Amino acid sequence: MFEALARSIASQQISGVVARKMIERLVAAHAGQFPSPAQIAAATPEQLRLSGFSFAKIAALQDLAAHCLDGRLPDDAALAKMGDEEVIERCAAVRGIGRWTAQMLLMFHFGRQDVLPVDDFGVRNGFRLAYGLKGMPRPRALLAFGERWAPYRSAAAWYLWRAVDLHREGKLPKRVGRAPRIETERAKPGKAKLTAKAKSAGNATRSKTAKVSKGRKAKSARAR
Repeated sequence: MFEALARSIASQQISGVVARKMIERLVAAHAGQFPSPAQIAAATPEQLRLSGFSFAKIAALQDLAAHCLDGRLPDDAALAKMGDEEVIERCAAVRGIGRWTAQMLLMFHFGRQDVLPVDDFGVRNGFRLAYGLKGMPRPRALLAFGERWAPYRSAAAWYLWRAVDLHREGKLPKRVGRAPRIETERAKPGKAKLTAKAKSAGNATRSKTAKVSKGRKAKSARAR
């Protein structure tokens, strides 16, 4: 559990490649083994900085280590006996860890079968695509709709993530019938107009760039 949450902290707001490099350096600095909570707690910020961690991530890692050492965040065996919401509450008390991270821990580390991360963009977008909605479903509305999938909401989340992949590949089947009535988030008119203007400006810029490029080629040909 400690390693899973530590890796999650490392990957926040950066690319997966950069996060992996940071973890590799951290492991290398501890004789090829992932450091224990005690080792992270004992490390100085300067030592952790050598692995590439920002000061914010270092504070989160050491807070996680402190929670594990004093029992506020118990070991895997104790967490496995707790309900989902209690695990989420314990994890979310750690700096830098929110509800979504705790839900990912429940799903992929503990194998819980009835977790629906309704704040996850991919889950919401997958629902929009699979059910033919015009707007993104609101998390609270999706949570209510998802009650029908209990006690296998983790599997439902996987299918919704997969719907995004299939849509990207052009393989998502079209929905037959009317879309379900569910509260969605719709783009504000001002934002839509701004997007249209930005797109128009982008087209104009590309057009100008093409004209300049043609002009340069013509001048080069005459010079020859």
